[in-house]
Amino acid sequence: MTEITPAVLVENFSELNEKLAKFVNITKMVQIDICDGKFVPSISWPMHASDKTSVDGILDEEEGMPFWDSLDFEFDLMIINAHKQFEFFSKLGARSLVFHIEAETEKDFKEFLESLDPYWRDNIKIGIAINTTTDTAKLEPFINCVDFVQCMGIEKIGFQGEAFDERVLKQIKDLRLKYPEIPISIDGAVNKKTAPRLLEAGANRLVIGSTLLHSYDIRETIKEFEIL
Repeated sequence: MTEITPAVLVENFSELNEKLAKFVNITKMVQIDICDGKFVPSISWPMHASDKTSVDGILDEEEGMPFWDSLDFEFDLMIINAHKQFEFFSKLGARSLVFHIEAETEKDFKEFLESLDPYWRDNIKIGIAINTTTDTAKLEPFINCVDFVQCMGIEKIGFQGEAFDERVLKQIKDLRLKYPEIPISIDGAVNKKTAPRLLEAGANRLVIGSTLLHSYDIRETIKEFEIL
C-alpha cells in the first residue's frame, strides 16, 4: 500500500488550523510547507514577522500545534540554511523535517547531520529534498545521514497547483537504482494522472496538496491513491 501524506501551505495560523482540521481522523501525518521568501518567492506561516505570537505558546510548551494529539507534523523547510533553525522547528512539534539541498551549504549541512544528537535522530526523521533541475549526484555526501529523499515533482517550488515536471521521473529511477533501500517521497503535482508514473519509477510515498484539498471526500481520495 502506497504511503500518502497530505500537504498544506498556509498564510497564517488561522488557515493552518482550518486546513489541518480536514485531516483529523483521516491520516496521521501532514506535511506543512514552510517558505521564507528568500529560497522561494513565497512566504508562509510561521515566517512572517507578525506570526511570532502564534508560535510563542507552542515554543514555551504552554500549548501545542493545532490537533497535536491527532496529527504528526512534517515540516518541508524551503528556507535558506534551514538546519540553523532545527531547534525552532523541533520545539514546534516536528516528527519529520525536510531540508532542501539547494538551500544548504554542503560543509555546514554535513557537519550538522553528523553531529545531530542521538535523541533527535531517534525522534525526528530527516529528509533531504532535491529540485528537478539539480543533479542527483549532489545527494551523495548526505545520503547515509538521512532517512529519506524527497524529489520535487515541479520546477517552481513553494507554490501549490504547479505543472508536473517530467524530469523527476529520471531522478527517481536514478536514485532507486543507486540506492535501492532509500525511501523516496514525491512532492508537487501529484494527482491521479502522475501518481502511477511516479510509483512505477520507484517512489514509495506521495505527498499530495491541491488534489486532496479540492476533493469532496478526502478520506476516499486517499484510499484511491493508496491502492495505486
